[in-house]
Amino acid sequence: MGKAAVGIDLTEPERRELESLARAQKTGQALARRARIVLAAASGLENKAICTAVNADANTVSKWRRRFAERRLDGLLDEPRPGAPRTIGDDEIAETIRLTLETRPPGATHWSLRSMAEAVGYAPSTIHRIWQAFGLQPHRSETFKLSTDPLFVEKVRDIVGLYLSPPDRALVLCVDEKSQIQALDRTQPLLPMRPGQIERRSHDYTRHGTTSLFAALDIATGAVLGRCYPKHRSSEFRKFLDQIEANVPADLDVHLVMDNYATHKTKPIRDWLAKRPRWHVHFTPTGASWINQVERFFALLTDKQIRRGVHRSTEALERDIRAFIDAHNVDPKPFRWTKTADDILAAIQRFCLRTLQAGETKESGH
Repeated sequence: MGKAAVGIDLTEPERRELESLARAQKTGQALARRARIVLAAASGLENKAICTAVNADANTVSKWRRRFAERRLDGLLDEPRPGAPRTIGDDEIAETIRLTLETRPPGATHWSLRSMAEAVGYAPSTIHRIWQAFGLQPHRSETFKLSTDPLFVEKVRDIVGLYLSPPDRALVLCVDEKSQIQALDRTQPLLPMRPGQIERRSHDYTRHGTTSLFAALDIATGAVLGRCYPKHRSSEFRKFLDQIEANVPADLDVHLVMDNYATHKTKPIRDWLAKRPRWHVHFTPTGASWINQVERFFALLTDKQIRRGVHRSTEALERDIRAFIDAHNVDPKPFRWTKTADDILAAIQRFCLRTLQAGETKESGH
């Protein structure tokens, strides 16, 4: 005769936990089946019947029935799998991180996998895993610029307030110029994309002149009014303001968001604005072009048309810019502004504090 199956008697808390494991959708299928095996055993079923009920072989049913009898609920969990023990301790990992953050390799500005591996005596793959685990990327660097505008807070609150709560019977336009856009032609023919091969182009190019794009973005609709001019002087800017005036219904006020570029503040421009009381100007803080939404449109234009475009004349370049604006305006989408002025100012404050702390740490290190 075969060995008798282990009897299973459940307490009420154990039964509730097993029933929860057996029916919970997020429970792993293996753990859910183990719970069903134990519940079936507790109900008095023999192993053979349990095999049929849970679609498992006899060894599996016997194993989990026995494991539960020995260790109760803990017995249903997977045991740690055998593997090679860790050869690098926490102290060594901490030292590697400290070296990454606080030191530089001889004659270089930042650590690489190989240079750090040589410095600490580990394999480059080990350094890669450590850096990846702690989100360290010494090879990458980003730029930043903090505005020194004495009215920074007031201007941020003014402009963000316009974005989040535009005034009634008014049009809010973000205006700027993208100057010196180059008409570039590659020195050799472009090799088009094909299966298994990305598009290829020569790294050098021939210049065929420049143009400047003046653009006004309607924050409510995302539509853009744009005009190209050979130069970007105040005379061209005034012509562009005339274009805007001609396209805005006479019964609407116009709120103009623009930067402090000298072209926008000349006497002809000030006189032009003074004669039109429905126009209201909101200057962005110096060094804070990110708050002007038209910059987002310029980024799209650069990415989708200019950077990879081939233009053998400024006329061809301007034609493609106009085509891009026309296509954009067929189904424009406004850029969604979500951050309040308080959110922006708090984030900048945190960044400034981190910058100050980094500077103090560097000075104390010396």
